Amino acid sequence: MAYTDTIKVILISQIPLPYNQIGSWSTLYSNYFVDNHKVDIIICEKPLYYFAQIKYGIVRRDFIDKIKKNFFKINKAEYQRELEKTIKDDGRFVIQIIDNYGMVKPIHDLLQKMGLRKNCFLQFFFHGFYPYTQQNSSQKFYNLLDEIIVLTDSSYKAFKEEVPVLPNFFSILHNGINTVKFNKIGSSEKMALRQGLGFSTKRVFIWCSQDRPKKGLHIILDAWQKIAQNHDDVVLLIIGCEPKKDTETVKYLGRIPNDELSKFYQIADCYLFPTLWQEGFGLSLIEALHCGCYCIASKLGGVPEVLQWGKYGKLIDNPHFVEEWVDAITEFLEGKLTYPSLPKELYSTEAWNVGMNNIIEEAKRRLDNRTAP
Repeated sequence: MAYTDTIKVILISQIPLPYNQIGSWSTLYSNYFVDNHKVDIIICEKPLYYFAQIKYGIVRRDFIDKIKKNFFKINKAEYQRELEKTIKDDGRFVIQIIDNYGMVKPIHDLLQKMGLRKNCFLQFFFHGFYPYTQQNSSQKFYNLLDEIIVLTDSSYKAFKEEVPVLPNFFSILHNGINTVKFNKIGSSEKMALRQGLGFSTKRVFIWCSQDRPKKGLHIILDAWQKIAQNHDDVVLLIIGCEPKKDTETVKYLGRIPNDELSKFYQIADCYLFPTLWQEGFGLSLIEALHCGCYCIASKLGGVPEVLQWGKYGKLIDNPHFVEEWVDAITEFLEGKLTYPSLPKELYSTEAWNVGMNNIIEEAKRRLDNRTAP
């Protein structure tokens, strides 16, 4: 047995896993735990059911925890307590924390108190874009971690620019999706599906997100008024926000169950992604790409890298300007915008699983170098 085989991997999650709602990283972990994963223990609140062959440490908040937090500013005491029960004095651990900045210092401080910090390799998985830069962020965050994992190389560059000193390893792990579920269908099947959904005579565009200002729906609706004046063979499907009154060229479909979402991407010609903030990655973007949609997207955050700087879609330099969207949509309708088919393995759950396992193995190797006799 290799010496690194004695190193256990602990995932600390602020939400129960499995999670009963849709979320990008929780869905990725759920797929990952089906087969060939390298996580030994999950510390989280009690889920509705448990992943097979994984040990759990169940977090329970009590009245004392609330007092510690509210009066003594002691955060995450319930996670500290469960981790303390889980790790052993002679053990070595890779500990993964996901997106929760406030979890890092309490976990680090507990390991220091137990004299086990050297025996643990702390990883932080970040699914945003710009780094954490609050006051004393180095002392509370960066200096306490061994490795930070980000979604794109662009995000890593943002960290380099914004944070003066980064004493950490870095890795990049792109998001992935189920490419069996989200896949391009043939033209005859696409036409039959369109007919079944009532859109056989239209060029179909899709916007899919929650209706928050930063997601840019108001920009698209404004642009669409101008598009519809010159094109009567188009329809815009709005998915994910509260239904409103339909028009001849705009249909509000409300919230679509995730299991049914792929068929709407599959009938679409073009996916519109008008984000107005620094998006970490854009999971719906790669779902639409794998279903065969052309994508027109804001040139913000990690989005340009996901579209490989325009290879797989049109990037809008100034997404707050409606006319840029009108021009791009018009170019698409006139047949001026094309793109190559997306390789099936690109941004797939299989690629994500392999990437995660490689990151864990590297962490074990580095910890082994630090602690091996």
